[in-house]
Amino acid sequence: MNKEITEAKKNLQKSGFLDIAVDVNMDLFAEIERLKKEKNAIILAHYYQEPDIQDVADYIGDSLGLSQQAAKTDADIIVFAGVHFMAETAKILSPQKKVLLPDLKAGCSLADSAPPELFRKFREKYPDHLVISYINCSAGIKALSDIICTSSNAEKIIESVPKDQPIIFAPDRNLGSYLIKKTGRDMVLWNGACMVHEIFSLEKILKLKVRHPKAKILAHPECEAAVLEVADFVGSTTGILKYSQRDEAQEYIVVTETGILHQMQKENPGKTFIPAPPNNACACNDCPHMKLNTLEKLYLCMEYEEPEITMEEGLRLAAKKPIDRMLEISAAAGL
Repeated sequence: MNKEITEAKKNLQKSGFLDIAVDVNMDLFAEIERLKKEKNAIILAHYYQEPDIQDVADYIGDSLGLSQQAAKTDADIIVFAGVHFMAETAKILSPQKKVLLPDLKAGCSLADSAPPELFRKFREKYPDHLVISYINCSAGIKALSDIICTSSNAEKIIESVPKDQPIIFAPDRNLGSYLIKKTGRDMVLWNGACMVHEIFSLEKILKLKVRHPKAKILAHPECEAAVLEVADFVGSTTGILKYSQRDEAQEYIVVTETGILHQMQKENPGKTFIPAPPNNACACNDCPHMKLNTLEKLYLCMEYEEPEITMEEGLRLAAKKPIDRMLEISAAAGL
């Protein structure tokens, strides 16, 4: 077994996770609970994680909630069941803590759409602009930004900036376009997008609506403008969840990653939630990066405390400033 562990650690950068066999008879839920207590570890999970991971997590949320939890936890180890930029954010906010990610290859198509070296050149074209970046970006992009936002607080962040101050919004062009409409601000947009939210089919959503005429359409603002136009509610994953709890409708067409349906069904057992279809035959409304994390990988990363997220201190401090600004504005706005 020791040889297997040594080999798995040696291959970690290549495989992205500890490729160690797990006993099929092991009660992973019990083992993970044991490791949490023994190591004073907390598991933070995004709504898009698989149901088993959500059920074993200490906190489930969207990017804003997860950032707030990472900033205030007193755990020694933060296990981030999400994607790479989220674990990076936890490390930026809690440098003294060990931050683990079950699979290093759990990336993000949106974050990947904004390489820092290209964004730096883009920013230089607009020297008088303030940069507001969506949290779904790398530490390198955060370090080039003035304020970070999430889909939960983006409107409040933009409204906190003086009206005569020009803004660059990155990296999501769909969220940026939606915010231009909502706030009336003329922002310069970086041309990035999320592969999951871009692939929803307006035609198929409208056909679903014909079959379910009483269903309300709930959409994430990373979706394309045509999809948002037909939505009854547009909001963050937390916003979508809360809307379904307080609204009186009994059926919903949900236009975001399918992971959110687990919490929606738990919170609203009598209601029906229909995942919106993508524009092809694959299950592309599942984020392939989010779904790289599994309960087995989560257990292994807690047991052996790898893969660990590390960061150069200069980059961490530069990336922390705009996140701190976001948390300050969010707190002042009561978010």
